[in-house]
Amino acid sequence: MLRTFIAVADKGSFAEAARSLNMTPSTATRAVKDLEDSLGLALLMRTTRSVRLTEIGESYIARCRAAIGELDAADNDVRGVGEVPRGTLVITAPVVFGRLHVVPIVDGLVAAYPDLNVRLLLLDRIVRVVEEGIDVAVRIADLSDSALHAARVGAVSKVLTASPRYLEEHGEPCSVADLHKHRLINFDGFSGPPGEWRFGMAGRPSIRLDARVTINNADAAILAACRGMGITRVNSYQVAAEIADGRLKRLLVEHEPPPAPVHLLFQGQRSSSPNIRAFIDAAKTYFKSANLG
Repeated sequence: MLRTFIAVADKGSFAEAARSLNMTPSTATRAVKDLEDSLGLALLMRTTRSVRLTEIGESYIARCRAAIGELDAADNDVRGVGEVPRGTLVITAPVVFGRLHVVPIVDGLVAAYPDLNVRLLLLDRIVRVVEEGIDVAVRIADLSDSALHAARVGAVSKVLTASPRYLEEHGEPCSVADLHKHRLINFDGFSGPPGEWRFGMAGRPSIRLDARVTINNADAAILAACRGMGITRVNSYQVAAEIADGRLKRLLVEHEPPPAPVHLLFQGQRSSSPNIRAFIDAAKTYFKSANLG
């Protein structure tokens, strides 16, 4: 019933779901109705033109995907086919970090394992690993206590940067207080108090921003800095290439806060999964030489 429910939700149609599962539409309809009756809840909203999840259905289907993933992994182990990565591996990572550093890892994995498919979700939000059916989540932060296992693969810093052209025209800040004299470009994708940049350890300097430009996209904030619009603050890996080729200069390095660790999160009971092991091993190898800034 769970697989039928997931298929109907994904296809948005009982007929399409039935076709993909090699069953009749009436069988698919009955299976979903039996599931809803057993729960006493409506999981799908049906109209003559479409089928879509109810609010409860949205929450329930995430748990169903995780449960089906666990069952499939258990089946593979019992049948002895779990030694080589195969099936689908679901990974999530922050958007820019994923584009720069997870896509190359995925490229190597799918080339090495022809029976492995990867679903990569690039999202700038905290993803619920178990509830959303995620196999591995890339998290850039100090971790709170969690039932999840974590493998640390690197660290990134929050860095101030500006273009050489801007610094020629406006001078280079020598202290945190000097930032008040400069044009600031605020990337508001960081957590923490809005309109504030913190520096160094707890209790060290912070400034309230008087930003000329506030942008919610890191790539756009970096482009603005490269164009000489002002000083911006982003994660080190996001500007590693621009700093290396001289388009941007790193400022006030001695006042940067401690680097944030990069972890790979996964469920402890899944640590023996060939798919997860393959990704973690490949990630550890990749990050030994990756430039995170």
